[in-house]
Amino acid sequence: MILLRSEVAANLDGTLPGLHCALQQAIELEHATLPTYLYALYSIKPGKNQNIASLLLSVIMEEMLHMALACNILNAIGGHPKIDKSNFIPKYPGPLPGGVESSLQVPLSPFSLALIENVFMVIEEPEDPLHFPVKPMLAAGAQPPLTIGQFYERIRQEIVDLSKKGNIFTGKADYQLTRGFPSPELIAVHDVGSASAAIETIVQQGEGTRRSPLDPQHRPAHYYRYAEIRYGKTLVQNTTPPPDFAYAGDAIPFDPDGVFPVVTNPAVAGYAPGTAAAINNVTFNYTYTSLLKTLHSVFNGQPGQLSAAIGLMESLKELAFAMMSAIPAGPTKPGVNAGPSFQYQSTNT
Repeated sequence: MILLRSEVAANLDGTLPGLHCALQQAIELEHATLPTYLYALYSIKPGKNQNIASLLLSVIMEEMLHMALACNILNAIGGHPKIDKSNFIPKYPGPLPGGVESSLQVPLSPFSLALIENVFMVIEEPEDPLHFPVKPMLAAGAQPPLTIGQFYERIRQEIVDLSKKGNIFTGKADYQLTRGFPSPELIAVHDVGSASAAIETIVQQGEGTRRSPLDPQHRPAHYYRYAEIRYGKTLVQNTTPPPDFAYAGDAIPFDPDGVFPVVTNPAVAGYAPGTAAAINNVTFNYTYTSLLKTLHSVFNGQPGQLSAAIGLMESLKELAFAMMSAIPAGPTKPGVNAGPSFQYQSTNT
């Protein structure tokens, strides 16, 4: 379980600027999982481990949704999401942003079941995870740390409390992103009710509820989707509880040969200048930086730029495939292919 230091919520001090800062932290936290999830997804060979790739992609799309919802909330209360900046991207390997109370070092790593269990499930683990059997196939400090769900609940309560003192929903309505994203859960935020609904979607899709592993769309929440991959079986509802659910459905097989042999935790400095790995990595990072710049525009008054952002996302996939499938990482890593480092590439250099 990821626990955020109590200082993360210190900005929730009863002021609107403090709430703006807390929501910016939430946006950065939502984004921070994307490079590590995408790296694992990109490392899966096309046509291989398709069930696993589908589950990974479903989580990634919802993490993008959560980031967009957090941006809509911040815009609705007069704030401005800051996405185009070098420190928006955390360093990999390293902790997630927000002063994470954990020894977890989040890497850029090719897909493996160990990565799912030791990193992805830790990131998504709820405060009180529901435990279900895996059935065989037929044969600290002064203040306690916060879970990510608790952090969002504090944000929701701050919105409620500040709204009682006056209208805080003064943001421009045309800054809200509601179109162009393949999810009906991407809603405009304009009052306490819509802000609360957006936060509920973020938390329940990630953690489920204390009573059910399912999100509001009746799909397993992120933690349980990753558990399906880890245990190799889908989570299904029993007809005769208890327990209500079990990992006893269709098999989700994993073929290690269906993953490219790629470098772990790549960096610009790790590729020899002038090599194909270095050149392609710089191209990827320029494209990734362009994506962040475009998303900054999307959430700062130009929502029509979303189509350009989606195009850049497709370009990232193609660039990652070119590196991971065929370009050697370098002579010091025989038999290992290169991978993108997801670093901010200033256009001024």
